[in-house]
Amino acid sequence: MDTLQEYAELKKTIDYHMDRYYNQDEPEISDYEYDKLMIRLKQIEKEHPEWVTKDSPSQKIGGTVKREAGVKVTHNVPMLSIEDVFTEEAVVQWVDKVHAVHPGCSFSVETKIDGLSMTLRYVKGADNKLHLNLAETRGDGLIGEDVTANALVVDDVLQVIDLPYDSLELRGEVYMSHEDFEKYNEEQERLDKKLAANPRNLAAGTLRQLDTSITRQRGLKMFVFNVQAGPEEIMESHSKGMDILSEAGVPVVYHRLCSNSNEIINAINEIGNMRDELPYDIDGAVVKIDHIAYRQEFPAGSKYSSGHIAYKYPPEEKIVTMDDIIVDVGRTGKLTFTGIFHDSATGKPARLCGTSVSRATLHNQDYINEMSIGIGGEYKLFKSGEIIPKLNGCVKQPQHIFEAPHLCPVCQEPLIREDDTADIRCVNPSCPAQLTRTVAYFTSLDCMNIMGLGDTLVEALIREGYIRDYTDIYTLKEHRDELIEKGIIGKEKNTDKLLAAIEKSKDNTPDRLLTALGIRNVGKTTAKQIMNYYNNIMELAQADEEQLRNIPDIGETTARCIYEFFHDESDMALIRKFEKYGVNMTMPEKTGGSDKLAGKTIVVTGSFDNYSRKDMEEMITSNGGKATGSVSKKTDYLVAGEAAGSKLDKANALGVTVLTIDEFLNLLA
Repeated sequence: MDTLQEYAELKKTIDYHMDRYYNQDEPEISDYEYDKLMIRLKQIEKEHPEWVTKDSPSQKIGGTVKREAGVKVTHNVPMLSIEDVFTEEAVVQWVDKVHAVHPGCSFSVETKIDGLSMTLRYVKGADNKLHLNLAETRGDGLIGEDVTANALVVDDVLQVIDLPYDSLELRGEVYMSHEDFEKYNEEQERLDKKLAANPRNLAAGTLRQLDTSITRQRGLKMFVFNVQAGPEEIMESHSKGMDILSEAGVPVVYHRLCSNSNEIINAINEIGNMRDELPYDIDGAVVKIDHIAYRQEFPAGSKYSSGHIAYKYPPEEKIVTMDDIIVDVGRTGKLTFTGIFHDSATGKPARLCGTSVSRATLHNQDYINEMSIGIGGEYKLFKSGEIIPKLNGCVKQPQHIFEAPHLCPVCQEPLIREDDTADIRCVNPSCPAQLTRTVAYFTSLDCMNIMGLGDTLVEALIREGYIRDYTDIYTLKEHRDELIEKGIIGKEKNTDKLLAAIEKSKDNTPDRLLTALGIRNVGKTTAKQIMNYYNNIMELAQADEEQLRNIPDIGETTARCIYEFFHDESDMALIRKFEKYGVNMTMPEKTGGSDKLAGKTIVVTGSFDNYSRKDMEEMITSNGGKATGSVSKKTDYLVAGEAAGSKLDKANALGVTVLTIDEFLNLLA
């Protein structure tokens, strides 16, 4: 992005989403997507400070960036992982190894909070107390991110600690309680927005929020579990250090001092029995050598902290009774199955890993048959990875195994089962269940990018009969006065703004339209790759499967999906409507391109003096190459700039050819 016009468009986009979030309480994109837009804005403003004005989203209160996203911090003490063990025998063996060297050594056994690590640095102030100076995330263990502004609004993070030290560095775990997590999801459900998968992921996203008011609102908490650096008084004994901090008001992790293997195993089991009652998630118990000076004598490799192990509990398991099986239709027409159940022992939702569970995905009919799933049956339930609820075997057969319907539960059209798959689909493109999702996807950021046409408005337009398929978006202008009178979109200004955005979307390049059509296996990257080989959509529509398979990275399944879409009369009728309404079908004439990178997969990482990431990716694709975001064995080149980071390490490990910017440009010369 290197033009003032494009910068202005980005500001307008962010302003729109700020209004939806702060003023209307109806956000249309995720926090993560919003953060990416804001990060990009600040990158541009850093490159072009002369463009920044007071009306920029980065300068506004309420949507103000309270911290500089992505500012890196090198850790004073590496924030390494802890080696996992999975059996009591492995714990005993490790303790015996330590006791063989230090027979009188004691150990601290602690709850392993399921959150994300943060280090707090304190320095002595004029009042002889410790003041918070910096908060940093774990990152890759050696370099993290500055999140000080957000740490200041976490109630458990003390800004001042009344201890007489020159400096202190503490490491802890930031987490979200079950209550706050459920409160967040209840609000998301009320707004018909995407729910968070689990407290840990939500806590991680919240700590990295660019707006501290959002962080404050979500109520993060923190336990300190280690002293990274400090005076001898607090660094001699780990348990003593935790007690000193606790007396000073610092929330510290639950810890119990043990002297032998039996006491350690008992403490581990005691913590395990606490899991159901704790108001937050834990994913194990940590065993630490209490005498901190001994720890370096027991390294576990460069990846792990010395003198620690983490015992991981086996997944909790409950017996549940199946009450109902709900069949839904997704955006692509695929049927989804959800089992609704209760804990057979209590009659209530099952408690697993600290959360209440009453439903689980049942995948497909083959899975249902294999697991003998039906109303009244009883099943083992556990959390896969302590996150996703999953059935683990039938313990009491139902009277009848559930069978999928033969007709779509929404539109009553016949369903089909695809060859060689377990998927059952509704192929009616006008099925109401798919229509809201289909239209909302069509208008989304990576597709036709029609700002303002989100799920809620789409549902209203469908309900009122204005949209029967996604081509009807381009007929809304014919109903302008009626829409204003009914107030469906809003008053005159908002209605005209949306209609203008719809008209503007007609000028998008055809790869966006191809993405928006929702053809299975054809996302943004694939669509761009395909349209490098065709001048327009109609030319693509005439391609056979063999021609499509000749495009790099287009496999047999994707080629078949594209071919079938363009050879379905109802789908082609939609394409002809788009053409009639003036939607652009033709790719812009290529200038300065070549096939010098044809067949090459290239990853760009780091920063470059004269080129943005987008510039680099456009150079790759315009010269026939494929630009991807992650390094793998299929990567031909990694173009590395300054601060290349982990992608460079991975490329070197895999033997991928690494190019400087000059070497890359020489390939195109």
